[in-house]
Amino acid sequence: MTNRERVDAVLNYQSYDRLPIVHFGFWKETLEKFADEGHITDQEAKDWGDGNPTDAVISERLGFDANYYSAFHPETFLRPVFERETVEEMPDGSRKVRNEFGVIELERTGAGSIPAEIDHLLKGRADWEEHYRHRLAYCEERITEQKVRVNDEMVLWSEGGLEFLRADTRGYHYGLHCGSLFGTIRNVLGVTGSSYLYAEDEALYTEIIDTVGELCYTVVAKALASGAKFDFAHFWEDICFKNGPLVIPSVFAEKVGPHYRRITELVRSYGIRIVSLDCDGCIDALVPIWFENGVNTMFPIEVGTWNASIAPWRDQYGRELRGVGGMNKNVLSRDFAAVDAEIERLKPLVALGGYLPCPDHRLAPDAKWDNVRYYCDRMHEEFS
Repeated sequence: MTNRERVDAVLNYQSYDRLPIVHFGFWKETLEKFADEGHITDQEAKDWGDGNPTDAVISERLGFDANYYSAFHPETFLRPVFERETVEEMPDGSRKVRNEFGVIELERTGAGSIPAEIDHLLKGRADWEEHYRHRLAYCEERITEQKVRVNDEMVLWSEGGLEFLRADTRGYHYGLHCGSLFGTIRNVLGVTGSSYLYAEDEALYTEIIDTVGELCYTVVAKALASGAKFDFAHFWEDICFKNGPLVIPSVFAEKVGPHYRRITELVRSYGIRIVSLDCDGCIDALVPIWFENGVNTMFPIEVGTWNASIAPWRDQYGRELRGVGGMNKNVLSRDFAAVDAEIERLKPLVALGGYLPCPDHRLAPDAKWDNVRYYCDRMHEEFS
């Protein structure tokens, strides 16, 4: 079997010859550390991207079969993005920088964490009309100017990528990224700003969501109508933290749920059975909303301090609810014994079916190369 066939078999409760061992990519600092240690080259660290040919090389070197997050990413948000610019230099050497979303962040040299948000350009209707609405208009270039992995190279959709996806001969799992229906909006407004906007101007709040939802639908519809073949559909949100959602679930269900349903019904009409969604944090309060609106695979199931697992969701929603993730990546910074214990914990979850273990986020800089190699070797031993 190919890895493509294995992933499809696992998530659809079919027989397979062995469990595919997958991951969710790396932080930039992790790859730089691996390069410093001599495991990969500096060029490989620079060239890496989810699902690209360099990713395949690094994956094989570690012992992984694939990166689950391998997908075609058409543009589903701002086009053009804002030009990054420094708006103020601070005495301590930090900088206030306007990012690609129009958000002013505080950047510090050498800091690898997410920058603190200082201010947001989008505060009301005037800002929406002047700076954002036109950046969410559909154009063909949102698809044609994006790159597709064609075996060992990346090519533009318009320069051979479409023909490759139509031919449908690849041996690796490859999806269609359907965008973000609220997460990118939250990125632009901020958590506080999005909360206030809902309270102060619900009409504008709804209009922004509907505009983004319509763009995502149109992009997905155009990609599918081209004849390109995909193994799964995928969304990104990241709208939860350790205590739960960063949006009121009832509001999310009312405003965003219909856009999910519309897109998931569309992809299923093209025969795509697996629809996955990437959201970090404690997602339990939003799972029923996604599930009821056509999302059937949760990813990356961050274990966190709240001990997330597919098991209680399976008890609640049945076999139609699948999962990819749920492997506590933190053990990769410890020792072989911790890795062994984590694999033992995963065994009954794999036995449920419809579940594919995967580190529950990108591998962090504290991950040890030898531990990752050991994890992959042991997973192959246990699940072959």
